[in-house]
Amino acid sequence: MFTGIVEEIGIVKGIKKGSTSSFIEVSAEKVLEDVKLGDSIAVNGVCLTVTEFGKNYFKADVMNETLERSSLGSLKAGSYVDLERAMSANGRFGGHIVSGHIDGTGTISDIKKDGIAIWFTISTSSQILRYIVEKGSIAIDGISLTVAKVTDTSFSVSVIPHTAEQTVLGFKTIGDTVNLENDIIGKYVEKLMKPAEEKSASNITMDFLIKNGF
Repeated sequence: MFTGIVEEIGIVKGIKKGSTSSFIEVSAEKVLEDVKLGDSIAVNGVCLTVTEFGKNYFKADVMNETLERSSLGSLKAGSYVDLERAMSANGRFGGHIVSGHIDGTGTISDIKKDGIAIWFTISTSSQILRYIVEKGSIAIDGISLTVAKVTDTSFSVSVIPHTAEQTVLGFKTIGDTVNLENDIIGKYVEKLMKPAEEKSASNITMDFLIKNGF
């Protein structure tokens, strides 16, 4: 479990892609302070398991499913990535509930300044937009952000200078692909409501209504 509060920006040292799986090597410092084999580290919002580490790097296996559903497949040596360790039980919950299991990707369609803030507009699919609400939470490349505006084809967030400086958003340009994770609460609510809706639909038929005087 993560909070979406990025701890540091790492640099990809290399990615080795295989037929069934791949691994990524990332240069880092802060997230390695108490790292152990098997620990979880979110890389651009994708939860990965540490399989090897040294003084200033760690490696993690990446399944093909992850490469296909995220922007990790487009990373290369020298790419900057957001890094966050799994939340500790005694830590502050500064962002929102982030699982590290992204729902898909979006494309930055506009970037503009508004005073000290920077507005990012992200175009994405209707499947992802259905869970995005104004003033709700969204994780973009693992960054916990508040949705400022939603349309039928995109959503926008307003980013303060600190966030742009401390995350990969500061390096993004129009056309870049970003990982997106919806607020998990909305997805659970929808899932829990479906059985009740299906049961109600199957029990009440036109014949039932006619027989009961409707």
